[in-house]
Amino acid sequence: MKEELKTLIIESTPNQKAVNTLIGRLFDVVHNSSIFGAPVVAGAHTVITASEFTVGMGAGWGGGGGFAPEENTEGAEVGSAGTGGGGGGGGSSMARPVAAIIIGPQGVRVEPIVDPTKIAIAFFTTFFGMMITLANARRFARRAARE
Repeated sequence: MKEELKTLIIESTPNQKAVNTLIGRLFDVVHNSSIFGAPVVAGAHTVITASEFTVGMGAGWGGGGGFAPEENTEGAEVGSAGTGGGGGGGGSSMARPVAAIIIGPQGVRVEPIVDPTKIAIAFFTTFFGMMITLANARRFARRAARE
């Protein structure tokens, strides 16, 4: 039994090197030249874009083993063992422009870049969250009034 347990532990240990490689690749895209774009010169003005980055990842692994009784040719019970393990991971990184830095004769100004889709998603998420909360509060109030 000790050998089966040892095998189970060895097979279910995650491959740390692969996880480290995944994390490294996700963060490789984030560096100064990615966050601040190359300056674009137009006349007396220089424009530099600034971006935000979002990085996410997940990894999981597991293993298991078991023993099942079997009968040999003489009819006596003997045990057979099995082990297994597996794992996986994934991630993504995303960037979007958030501001334009404009340098000109009048000085430096920062113009935000507004994302209407993100604003709409935030509005509808908040609205429907409030509606669900209000419906639950009304249902709770009705139940409390009946009791």
